Amino acid sequence: MEWWWAWPLTMVTMAILFLSPSLGGSVEFSSTSVINNVVSDPRTGRLYVGAVNHLYQLNSNLEVEFVSKTGPRRDSQLCTPPVTACDEAKDTDNHNKLLLVHGAKDILVVCGSVFRGICSLRNLSNVDHVIYFSDSNGEKSYVASTEEGVSVVGVMSYYTMDGVQLPVFLVGKGFGGHDCTKLIATRILQDHHEWVVFDSIIEASAVQAASFVRAYLHDFRFAFTDSNYVYFLFSRTLGTQDMRIFTVIARMCENDHSYYSYTELQLNCSATNKYNKAQAAFVGEPGQVLAKNLSSSNQYGKVSEQDKVLFITFTSDEDPHSSAMCMYPLQAINDQFEQLTKACYLRYGMINDKSVVYSPYANKPDESCGHHPNSDNYKCGAEFLPSPLASKAEFALSAEPSVVHKTRLTAVAVAVEMGHAVAFLGTATGKVLKVHLSASSKGHEQELGEVTGDEVNKNLLFDSSREHLFITTREKISKVPVQACHLKTSCQDCVSMKDPYCGWCVLEGKCSQKKDCGRSTERNTWLWSPDQKCVEIQTFDPPNLSCKKTQEVVITIPALPALRGQDQLECSFGSSESSESFAAHLLPDSQTQVSCPLPKPEVISSTPGDWDFVSVPLRIRVNKTTEVTSGEFHFYNCAATVKKNENTPCITCVTSQWGCQWDAQNHVCSDRDDSVSGVNIIKPQQPDNCPRFESPEPQLIPVGVAKRISFQGKNLDIYDGRSFSIGTELMAPDEKEVIKTGGSDFQFPGYQFSYDAQQEVNVSFHIKDTDSHKIDSTLTVVLYNCAVGREDCSLCKHADAKYDCVWCPAASSCVYRDLCRTLEPQQCPNPKIFDIVPRYGPMNGRIAVTIQGSNMGIRKEDITRITVAGVECTHLADKYSVSTSVVCEIGPASPPPPSDIPVGQKTSGVVEVEVVGGRKGTSQVEFTYRDPIPTSVLPTKGPAAGGTVITIGGKHLDTASMADIAVSVGSVPCEVLSFGEEITCKTGRYPGQKVPTEPLPVTVKYGRNTTKEVRRAFQYCENPKIIGYKPQSSFMCGGRRIVVEGSRFDLIQSAKMKVQLVVDEVSDTPPVEFVQPVLQKNDTILEFLSPVVNCCSSSQSLRTFIQLDNMEEELRNFDYHANPTFDKLDKNKITETGIIIVNGRGFLRAMTMEEAKAFIEDVPCQIKGLQDDTLMLEAPSSQPRSKNQLRDFTNDMLELKVKFGWGTWMVGHVYYNTRDKEHIPLAIIIPAVIVPMLLFIVVSVYCYRRKSQQAEREYEKVKHQLESLEESVRDRCKKEFTDLMIEMEDHTSDLSEGGIPFLDYKIYTDRIFFWPSKDSSNDPVITGNIPVPEARKATVNQALTQFSNLLNSKTFLINFIRTLESRPDFNARARGYFASLLTVALHGKLEYYTDIMRTLLLELMDEHVQSKNPKLMLRRSETVVERMLCNWMSICLYQFLRDSAGEPLYKLFKALKHQVEKGPVDAKLKKAKYTLNDTGLLGDDVEYSVLTLQVFVHGEGPDVTPVKVLNCDTITQVKEKIIDQVYRNLTYSQRPKVDTVALEWRPGSTGQILSDLDLTSQKEGRWTRINTLAHYNIRDNATVVLSTVMHTQSFHQHQDNHDEKNALLEDDNTFHLVRPTEEMDEGKSKRGSMKDKAMTKAITEIYLTRLLSVKGTLQQFVDNFFRSVLCSSSVVPPAVKYFFDFLDEQALRHDNVDEETLHIWKTNSLPLRFWVNILRNPHFILDVHVTEVVDASLHVIAQTFMDACTKTEHKLSRESPSNKLLYAKEISSYKKMVDDYYSGIKQMIPVSDQDMNTHLAEVSREHTHKLHTQAALHQLYHYASKYYDVIIQSLDEDPAAQNKQLTLRLQQVAAALENKVTDL
Repeated sequence: MEWWWAWPLTMVTMAILFLSPSLGGSVEFSSTSVINNVVSDPRTGRLYVGAVNHLYQLNSNLEVEFVSKTGPRRDSQLCTPPVTACDEAKDTDNHNKLLLVHGAKDILVVCGSVFRGICSLRNLSNVDHVIYFSDSNGEKSYVASTEEGVSVVGVMSYYTMDGVQLPVFLVGKGFGGHDCTKLIATRILQDHHEWVVFDSIIEASAVQAASFVRAYLHDFRFAFTDSNYVYFLFSRTLGTQDMRIFTVIARMCENDHSYYSYTELQLNCSATNKYNKAQAAFVGEPGQVLAKNLSSSNQYGKVSEQDKVLFITFTSDEDPHSSAMCMYPLQAINDQFEQLTKACYLRYGMINDKSVVYSPYANKPDESCGHHPNSDNYKCGAEFLPSPLASKAEFALSAEPSVVHKTRLTAVAVAVEMGHAVAFLGTATGKVLKVHLSASSKGHEQELGEVTGDEVNKNLLFDSSREHLFITTREKISKVPVQACHLKTSCQDCVSMKDPYCGWCVLEGKCSQKKDCGRSTERNTWLWSPDQKCVEIQTFDPPNLSCKKTQEVVITIPALPALRGQDQLECSFGSSESSESFAAHLLPDSQTQVSCPLPKPEVISSTPGDWDFVSVPLRIRVNKTTEVTSGEFHFYNCAATVKKNENTPCITCVTSQWGCQWDAQNHVCSDRDDSVSGVNIIKPQQPDNCPRFESPEPQLIPVGVAKRISFQGKNLDIYDGRSFSIGTELMAPDEKEVIKTGGSDFQFPGYQFSYDAQQEVNVSFHIKDTDSHKIDSTLTVVLYNCAVGREDCSLCKHADAKYDCVWCPAASSCVYRDLCRTLEPQQCPNPKIFDIVPRYGPMNGRIAVTIQGSNMGIRKEDITRITVAGVECTHLADKYSVSTSVVCEIGPASPPPPSDIPVGQKTSGVVEVEVVGGRKGTSQVEFTYRDPIPTSVLPTKGPAAGGTVITIGGKHLDTASMADIAVSVGSVPCEVLSFGEEITCKTGRYPGQKVPTEPLPVTVKYGRNTTKEVRRAFQYCENPKIIGYKPQSSFMCGGRRIVVEGSRFDLIQSAKMKVQLVVDEVSDTPPVEFVQPVLQKNDTILEFLSPVVNCCSSSQSLRTFIQLDNMEEELRNFDYHANPTFDKLDKNKITETGIIIVNGRGFLRAMTMEEAKAFIEDVPCQIKGLQDDTLMLEAPSSQPRSKNQLRDFTNDMLELKVKFGWGTWMVGHVYYNTRDKEHIPLAIIIPAVIVPMLLFIVVSVYCYRRKSQQAEREYEKVKHQLESLEESVRDRCKKEFTDLMIEMEDHTSDLSEGGIPFLDYKIYTDRIFFWPSKDSSNDPVITGNIPVPEARKATVNQALTQFSNLLNSKTFLINFIRTLESRPDFNARARGYFASLLTVALHGKLEYYTDIMRTLLLELMDEHVQSKNPKLMLRRSETVVERMLCNWMSICLYQFLRDSAGEPLYKLFKALKHQVEKGPVDAKLKKAKYTLNDTGLLGDDVEYSVLTLQVFVHGEGPDVTPVKVLNCDTITQVKEKIIDQVYRNLTYSQRPKVDTVALEWRPGSTGQILSDLDLTSQKEGRWTRINTLAHYNIRDNATVVLSTVMHTQSFHQHQDNHDEKNALLEDDNTFHLVRPTEEMDEGKSKRGSMKDKAMTKAITEIYLTRLLSVKGTLQQFVDNFFRSVLCSSSVVPPAVKYFFDFLDEQALRHDNVDEETLHIWKTNSLPLRFWVNILRNPHFILDVHVTEVVDASLHVIAQTFMDACTKTEHKLSRESPSNKLLYAKEISSYKKMVDDYYSGIKQMIPVSDQDMNTHLAEVSREHTHKLHTQAALHQLYHYASKYYDVIIQSLDEDPAAQNKQLTLRLQQVAAALENKVTDL
């Protein structure tokens, strides 16, 4: 394909002007509805237009001949034609799906979307005449699709039967939900035998079965016939597993009666198949040039200009904004088909040892090909040959794109002009591109005029002459010429189009087609546009001429057209306004040279400005009118050349391009004249002979000193005896005499120059003779000033020695050496320091400090030492600037002095710089060491996309400089925006895939050695999500209110609506943008006013974005429309009705009645109605005052303005039809208004005072009552407020150490399926032990295998389950256990298990629906299938738990456990101070303190583990906390248990065993308090030893008497923190009076504030878990999507299943059946221990989850349970989360049965071996044995079971398993 890239394409965009007079006869047709299809009749040139509800017949000029209304019709997709008594029928639009012309029979086939796609036959001469239509022929007559989005294509053909050729048409269509299932069908066009019109006459299941149509997503784009073959072009997927889309061309023989020849070939556009989806196609001839290029590629063989080529436009799934066109010679396609079929028929599908063919839509696609020797005799296939066939991707036919475009190409048509192929390509933006497919140079796009902005329909048609193109858009068809040559009026414009249709007609001076140029066959008379050549002048002879001469010029014109004898040539000089023409003639024996006389010298204009020539326009004309070519001829003027450089007149003259000579005697430059000579004449190009002065010495001249300058004179003989003067601009007006010192040497005594603008300047001297003529002088010296830029001594000494600059102390400046009367000092003065930047630095140093001053050295090596505040500062030599600037890096601040020296640390001081010679400079300002202390960050959260501007506050933040600091959030850099007392920076994008759940630290780094951090300062959150927006359009004028809905908008600081102009060509310039900031916003809503777009028309491709900080999201369906247009007002008078009618077009495109505004002057009108072309207004009732105060008020013409958004249109002037009205006297009006008003005020004041007094009395009474209550709760509130402020330091700091303790699959399923059971640990299914004697194990295993096979019979298993469920003693518990056994037994075939579950669910569903209680389904696990569903979900969601939901669940559990255990927990009452459950809330105010124990573990080394406990904890609680901390890296099951360890306290040399109860336990009456750490008086940092004991009795081995211990344990009257209220010993209460007790108990509700504290602390963990479970935008398990789709399908199947019922089904099947179970029992998936207190809080969260999943609105009141009130605020957002989750799943791509089965098979393969399936089968058989007789009876009554001998097989299993003899 190398030739392809060497063959760049010319693309000329014909933005073909719809309805543009300039295009010569463009006409258009407008439809009243959307146009679907357009076809033409090539015999008559008529067009037939199929639109929504209409069918049009147009002539070739787009004039309507006939129109037929085809809709709307009473129909529904659920109705079967004829639609007579169908309840669902309603008015339905009829979309045209297919139009086909059969010219020979003079019929038009018309197929619509109503009545299941039935077609009609109509008369080609009158489409309103229906020849045939029948809706009663049943399904076989359903041709097209009922769905708007399904594509249908067709092509006329024939069908031979019994020697008769029958007219037919073949149809290809995609799949519609209610369509006929045929993919490709042959439809007959006449009745024949039993066939009627439109019958499908070929039955070929291999290419028509419904089983593959839905899965493969066919999208048909084109159909055609050629050489007795039928071709269909479409795109499809490869199947249910591979959803990638490929383009395929299918071919079969035209008269194939069984579709045996059906074969598919994949077509690739680009080597990588980037452009994979076909959009439109065209078949045509390539033309001579394109055929030659295709042949030379050696890819397709020889292609002739008569061969057909298939041109296809493609789009790309990889790059949706890009598209391309590829070309495929039809012969190459057919050759590929032949190779494909031969490989399958003869070589087992192999080519070059590779398999290239398969059978599409088959279960075993690779097993069809073989070796069939006689297949050559069956070109169209046969019954015994494989069919259908398709190429594999490796054998696809590939082509490189010939056109690539940045917008979607939607249509293609190709014509041939002058042997060159020209493609016309329609785009989605309404353009038509004209592409030269055989160009040899890269062209450009040219846009002419305006386009519609609507997508170009794929039906792009030529007229019969191929001179015009019919372009169809949404509601319009335009007829436009294929070329617009005549619009170009010059040759350059004509050829710049590179349009193959056009060329420049030289002798007629116009751009035209070749046939329109009179003498185009003659040489060079018509120049083809793509050749890029015009008639041009090559040379002039002579090339130029002096303006003082006249003669003829010979002009060479290689492309001069052929001239005849009568043709007259003329030359015209000068501009068109004032030109002089001369007759011209061809030179003898030449066809390219023209001789022209030149104009007279006096006619030629003078040279302008400093120019030495003038260009005179020259035109060559033919026959006085037609300009052939033009150019410019140069007339030069030698006298003007000296103006270019007046200091060297001679040199300038003789070196000019014109060949001038210089007369030194007369000082004149003139034309060359060989007749003149002498020493004073310098000939051209002899500058060395010019008299001149040169070589000045010295070259450097200081200011202020007159320096003598010597120089040389050359060729000055003619000036012998004359004197000269010298001068320059800096001396003006002075001139000095030049002194001749001998021979050619001259001197200038010098001049005291003054100049201080810069250090150096070039000074050029001129020299004049006594006649003031300038003699050539090249004397240029450099004038310099020592003082400029050398303000101090060091800078002066740094000057180059050639300048002789010295520092003069007397003048304190740098001067030339001769100007200083004192000696220059050896050393410069001490350095001076002016400033220090920055003036503050961190204590650790390592930042750069810039010291600005003077005399700080001459070289960087001069700096010997720098100290800053007494600290050494490292000189950064590479940043040194001579004398003025020194940069150094400071070290850390000096350490504090020893403690015995009473001096504080010095943190500030001066800066000292020492240079060579010991000279020092000290700053006046001080540098201060101080540590910046960032303390706050605002805002505290932002989106993961970044872009949040955060402000860091604190103390001393402006330490160092902006260049020294770097800010990061976690590890993400934050771009510093400003630096000062506060620092602002913009966050970067968080790089991780998962947003961190914890706030990240914000780190500010100062220099290299100081890092300051604000911990947990900024939280990266999930990015905002845009859910939808409305409205979805705007006018170009903008200003329409756009509301964007979504979530997490509160994270955003800057929101903008941005419109971007998409240009087709690649450009380096940024795209044109129009931006509008957000109008207002909250967390879920953004409001914008659409930006005004004023760059272009609506035809341009515009993309609209919402930019949220760093995040940008495109509003893909947002459309901009051209502004509306308004007609002139028909009526200006406003009558009594006040109604004004404004007419126009396009009102409804982007406006509603509520948004529109209208004004008369500035007074608003009421909008009464709005249609697309009509606006109805009601004028104000009273006449507004005119802005023009000079006009008469009553007869004023008032401006009427209409406002749409920001667009305001003055649509005309109106006036009121006023009448004289009687006026009420003012004397009556005033009393009538004022008197009632005064009465009303007096009454109001009286009532108000009375009510106020009563309210004050009531207030005092209530206030007195409240004071007593306030006093009683004040102390409690203060304490609880303090508790409320306590927060956990870190909930999850240890998660990363041990990981998440997931249970393996076996334990997980055991706990889910069989927990809890009476003896679950000994259950055979869990242990795997089958209680069978060893001798019988082999027999039993064999029998269990037979029983497994029996269970795999669907008939047996369904009977088995139904029989068991019919037994009354088969209770709910037994059903659940049976279902779990069945799940384990069938785990190896989960696909089969799923099928059984579906069947039983359908039965259960029908049962509930028929009983009118569908909402109760799946509510409880009362049936086997409901338990099976629960188990199925558990199996399918195990991996999701591990990958996604498990982590937030574990973090929630850990955070809850941490929160509960940080406060007191009553070990007996199981109540806690910190909990979510009000019934588990510890109602007493228990005093406690936090202790840290130093724990040794006996036998595990000397390491000590600090453990935090409470002094009120029991010994068992302390052990649990110690075990949790010491063994935190082990899972719960691996840790030692509490009853296996002993705790010993070692306060000194002896130890004491601690236990909950011992002889020291405190007794209160008959109650015993459980021992706590406070009981043993254990203090903070006490040492304890944890040791392992062999058995529980070891606990008491140090007790004095075991009997006493046992006696303590026998009495169960123990308590921990709170004694039961009813059992309190009132007489011995030590906590206060009974009155106090009563008050304490009366207000226990005050402790409910703790619930809020715990809830607020845990809120983030709860939210994270809910999000992980209910987020459809992330990973959704395929089982959930599969099952929810199943429920959706079944809901549609039943009439009485509404949305609420469907919601309940989904909730019962997943959230309530699985997630609530996991949430309440995290130990089902995690290896953790859930205490009762933690479990109580988990139940509250689970209840909240359940409430969120219900549709019922909970009415909350003061009496509502505290648990409900606790999460009342969040429930609504959780409900929305559930609704979004369900709707999000519904919108996902369906999971097919095959995909689900593949997933289930993988689960079976991975996990089945871990389960005890044999044990499960054995347990299942117990049920078969128990109900053996009724099962046998049920099987005997089932015919299907009898056929499969299921009774016999069960009897055989029973005989083997029970070891008994049966009657077999």
